[in-house]
Amino acid sequence: MAHTSSGINLEDAIEKIPMRARSQSWLIRTRHLLHEEREPPPLISHMMLIFSFLLILLSFPWCLFFCVKVVKEYQRAVIFRLGRLIKGGTKGPGLFFVLPCIDTMKIVDLRVLSFDVPPQEILSRDSVTVSVEAVIYFRVSNPVISVTNVNDAQFSTRLLAQTTLRNVLGTKTLSEMLSERDAIASISEKVLDEGTDPWGVKVERVEIKDIRLPHQLMRSMAAEAEAVRRARAAIIAAQGEKDASESLQTAADTIAQNKMTIQLRYLQTLTKISAQRNNTIVMPYPIEVAKHYMKKFHQKS
Repeated sequence: MAHTSSGINLEDAIEKIPMRARSQSWLIRTRHLLHEEREPPPLISHMMLIFSFLLILLSFPWCLFFCVKVVKEYQRAVIFRLGRLIKGGTKGPGLFFVLPCIDTMKIVDLRVLSFDVPPQEILSRDSVTVSVEAVIYFRVSNPVISVTNVNDAQFSTRLLAQTTLRNVLGTKTLSEMLSERDAIASISEKVLDEGTDPWGVKVERVEIKDIRLPHQLMRSMAAEAEAVRRARAAIIAAQGEKDASESLQTAADTIAQNKMTIQLRYLQTLTKISAQRNNTIVMPYPIEVAKHYMKKFHQKS
């Protein structure tokens, strides 16, 4: 079971937010439209049907230009005959026949569609105003109820996506918004999918594109980050000085253990100097020898 950093259960949050979607019990379902026992059509409907067939016979073959329809593989045609759904609800893909004057048709695209959610000014739980942009991917999963249950499924999905994004992000703090984008997108997808299910729409994916902070807050965060980096640099420099001092102390102790070590170090230094084609050679002169000759000079004088 997934939990957010603030200890909120994701499933509990999902159960609380989409209550409006569950309360829409008045919406027509496909099984009611297609499988329930309907009242028999009135006599006028039979007369209109007979008139349509007579019109086809009288205008054949010119009527084929108006009665034969073709829909593509990714489309479905929702057909109403005298205002009522035909048996099966949809036709297609491919070639099919409609009756003139009594059949009306609406083409539904089943491909995945996408749209950008306009920037939403959202007040976070810690009272910070941010601007959030998102992108939604969805498709029509049931063409019949997408036509019969809602006037415009795409437009309704856009509006619901905006309100859902505001409701979900309003329960998060600024740090949670910046660090838990995937979790927020997952919650928004589930909530939006439940809300659009009565409309025959399946939400495939929700992505948070950008979270824009106020300029003053951005400057404050940049100053804080710069101060942290400077403090870390000072700590690293001090640690380097400490390590160098310890290494020099260890080297001095090693050299003091053997008097020939300093001579070998001196020869190694001369080798490095000669490798650089330098004519200046520094010769070490013991201070004890200088003191000895200074004493003799004073005694003679």
